[in-house]
Amino acid sequence: MHAAEPLPHFVDDYLSYLYEVHPTAATMDGVHMHDDLLEDCSRTAIDTAAGALAGFARRLGSIDATRLPDIEQVEHGIVHANIRGRQFELEHVRSWERNPHYYADLLSCSLAAQTVFTYAPEEDRARRVLSKLRQAPRLIQAARDNVKEPPAIFLKVGVETLRGVMSFIDHDLPRAFKTVDDMHLLADLADASAEAVQAVGAYVEHLETEVRPRAKASFRLGRDRFEEKLRHDEGLELSTDRLLAIAHRELAATQEEFRTVAARLGKGDPAEVWRTVRQQHPAPGALIPTARAQVDELRRFLRTHAIVTLPEDDDISVAATPEFFRWSYASMWTPGPYETRASRAMYYLTDVDPAWPAERQAEHLRGFSLPTLWNITVHEVYPGHYLHFQHLRRVESKVRRSTLFAPASYIEGWAHYCEQMMLEAGFAKGDHAVRLGQLAEALVRLARFIVGIRLHAEDWSVEQGVRFFRDEAYLEESSARREAERGTFDPTYLVYSAGKLMLLKLRRDWEERQAGKPSLRAFHDALLAQGSAPFWALRRLMLGGDAGAVLE
Repeated sequence: MHAAEPLPHFVDDYLSYLYEVHPTAATMDGVHMHDDLLEDCSRTAIDTAAGALAGFARRLGSIDATRLPDIEQVEHGIVHANIRGRQFELEHVRSWERNPHYYADLLSCSLAAQTVFTYAPEEDRARRVLSKLRQAPRLIQAARDNVKEPPAIFLKVGVETLRGVMSFIDHDLPRAFKTVDDMHLLADLADASAEAVQAVGAYVEHLETEVRPRAKASFRLGRDRFEEKLRHDEGLELSTDRLLAIAHRELAATQEEFRTVAARLGKGDPAEVWRTVRQQHPAPGALIPTARAQVDELRRFLRTHAIVTLPEDDDISVAATPEFFRWSYASMWTPGPYETRASRAMYYLTDVDPAWPAERQAEHLRGFSLPTLWNITVHEVYPGHYLHFQHLRRVESKVRRSTLFAPASYIEGWAHYCEQMMLEAGFAKGDHAVRLGQLAEALVRLARFIVGIRLHAEDWSVEQGVRFFRDEAYLEESSARREAERGTFDPTYLVYSAGKLMLLKLRRDWEERQAGKPSLRAFHDALLAQGSAPFWALRRLMLGGDAGAVLE
C-alpha cells in the first residue's frame, strides 16, 4: 500500500495548475509567471480543464482527511469544495456557454491588472499587455464558438461590457504607458490594439445581428443548481426556503430600524426623508477629493480605537474609475497577497460624465450622498477590503492566503459587516444621517438576498425584482433596474448579507467562549489571522470541533 500524498504537496500542484489555466487570477493573487497570457477558453481547453479537475478530485479523495492534523482536515475540506465548485461551474452553470460578459470581464480584468498595479517597470508591463492583445482575437473567437443562444439579459450586459473594453483598449491603454519611449514597442501596441478592437467590435456586431434573434434562453439556474452552487462556493447548506425566511426576518428588522432613524431626521414618509438626505452629496468633480478625505479620517479613527490592528505599510490612491470599468460605481483594486514588490492599491469611484444630461448627473450623485459614501469607503477601504487584504498578506497557509480559494461570502461579508460594526464602535457617533445611510445600504443587500433567490430558485421576472428593490430598499428606478439585472448573471449576490450574518453569529459565539470581556480588536485580529475561508471552516478554526451552525 502506497503512502498517502501529503496535503501540502497536493495544494502546491493544484495551485500551480490554477495559476496556469487562470493567468488573470494568478496576477490578481500577486503571482506573475503567467502575466503574458490570456485564458484559453476554447472548447478543447474547457474539456481538458474538466478532465484535469476530475483528476485532482480523485487525488484529493485518496488523501484520508481523518488521518490529517486538525488544521489540514479543515483545509482538505476547503480544497475539496473548491474543486467541486469549479467542476459545477464548468459542467452545470456553464457561464462560458451562456454569457458573453464572461469573456468581456476576463479581457478587461486581464489588461487592467497590468495597468493598475505597478509591480514591474512600465515597459515590462507594456510588453505583457502587447502579448495579451495579440491573444485577444483568439479569446473572442472562443466566445463566438461557445456562446450560441444566451439569455437576452446576458446579451444586453455583455454587449455593454464589450463596448467598454473597446473604449479601454482604444483610449485608456495608450495613456497607461505614456512614459514608454520604445518606438517599436509603441507601434506594436498600436497595431495589436487596433486588431483587438476590431475583433471585439466584430463580435459585438455578431451578437447584435446574429445572436440577438436567438437570445431566448432562461437566465435561471433553478432551485437545485442554485442550492448546490451555494454549497460548493460558500459552504451554505441551508435550503432556499430557509434562506428566504432568514432574509425576510432581517429585512423587516432593518426596515423598522430605518423608520426609527428616519423619524429622528424628519417627519413623514421614511423614503421621503431618505430622498432628502440623499441631496447631500459632493458636487460634480468633487467626489474623489471627498472620498480621499474620508479615507484619511477613517485611518485616524482606527489608529485611536481598539477595533483592529492597522498595518503601517499602507499605500492607497483614490482615483476616477477607468472607462472600461465605469459600470461599477466603486471598486477596490488591491495588490494580491503574494505580491513581493510594493504596489499601490487603487480605490476607484465613478464621478459624473459632463456629457450626461443634468438629471442623470443629479441621480448619479444622489447615489453618492455623503452618508452613502461613508459606507462605501468603509466597505472598500477601512476597515473593509483594503485592510482585509493587508492582513491576508501575513497568512502563512497557502489555502487560506490565496484568493483562488476565497469565498465571496467572507470577502464581501467582512466588508459589509464593517459598515455596521464601525458605527457600533463609535464612528460618526450621533450622526443620524450616516446611520440612515448604513441602513439603506443594508436594505439593498438584503433585497439582493431575496431577489437573487426568487429570480433563480422561483419564477420571478426582472421586473418583479425591480419593483422589490424600489419598494423595499427605496432605490430609484434606474438603480433598482441595475440591481435586478445584476441578479440574473450574479445569482449568489446574497453573499453580502449572508456573509455579514454569518460573521455576526461567529463573533457572538466566539465572545461567549472567551473568559472576561474580549475587545473588538481581539476578535477581529483573531479572525483576520485565519485568512480567507468558508464560515464553516472559520468556525472550526476559531471555536474548535463543536463549531455549530454557520447561520440560523
